[in-house]
Amino acid sequence: MRIVVTGGAGFIGSSFVNLLMNYRGKYDAIDVIVVDKMTYASNKESLPHDITLIEKDICDITKDDLGEVDYIVNFAAETHVDNSIFDGSPFMKTNIMGVFNLLEVAREMKHLQKFVQISTDEVYGDLNDLGNPTYHSKETDLLKPSSYYSASKASADQLVMSVGRTYNVPYLITRTCNNYGKRQHLEKFLPTVIQCIYEDIPIPLYGDGLQVREWIWVEDNVRIIFDLMISDIGIWNIGSGDRYTNKEILKYVGDLIGKPVNYLNTVDRLGHDRRYGLDCTKLHSYFGDELTTINLLEYLETELL
Repeated sequence: MRIVVTGGAGFIGSSFVNLLMNYRGKYDAIDVIVVDKMTYASNKESLPHDITLIEKDICDITKDDLGEVDYIVNFAAETHVDNSIFDGSPFMKTNIMGVFNLLEVAREMKHLQKFVQISTDEVYGDLNDLGNPTYHSKETDLLKPSSYYSASKASADQLVMSVGRTYNVPYLITRTCNNYGKRQHLEKFLPTVIQCIYEDIPIPLYGDGLQVREWIWVEDNVRIIFDLMISDIGIWNIGSGDRYTNKEILKYVGDLIGKPVNYLNTVDRLGHDRRYGLDCTKLHSYFGDELTTINLLEYLETELL
């Protein structure tokens, strides 16, 4: 099968590409085409050598660039919320117009099995707004994004659904929580924490640090994405149930290294959501006992000790 992976040189995308390479032989011959415009968050060194790399913006990609393919998996996105607050225009271009262009290309494919859109739990918005501290987001919930980033991702989801309904393009939308793992860009929270500890400098902490996030190891996430890609359609939450405040993570890290971590409270992000959490009942019902994920705290132990 021929699989196009857009944003394949990024953190999660490259993990998915490497998984595909590991699956060669287990499945029918896998031919991987990576499309990436090589932004600051991309890294060619994360890619295996036996793939085809097209260095191009997804806004400009054409069917002639790709040929006939079986799957298009879109990891390409502007993702840093702070950057979207400073300037939202790149997010509108890549996350909306880029997805629109990919969908137009998908419509030209004669044998496309599925269009896979990689989304985020942030499209659901702040769960604290609901007034129920035990509620977790379901796939059927109303989308209430809070930033230009999450609004652009929610818009992309709607575009994918509309193409599915109007043009019968089969699609899969995965909404996952915070990913962590090897090769993650230093702008993200956990790499920042680990680097600051090694360099003995204060860790920046937004506001009171009591924002709750759910975390999943990137290798678990991409494995689940692949299994869904070859088997089902629709919208799927992908989470682990590992939910912690940022302060809880810093305390655990301090316990691991045997001393309190040094952090510096910074002005909170504009419109900062307080709590995310995914209801993955649908996912667990589908995979049953086969669905397992590693624990964030166990991962931190291996990284810091």
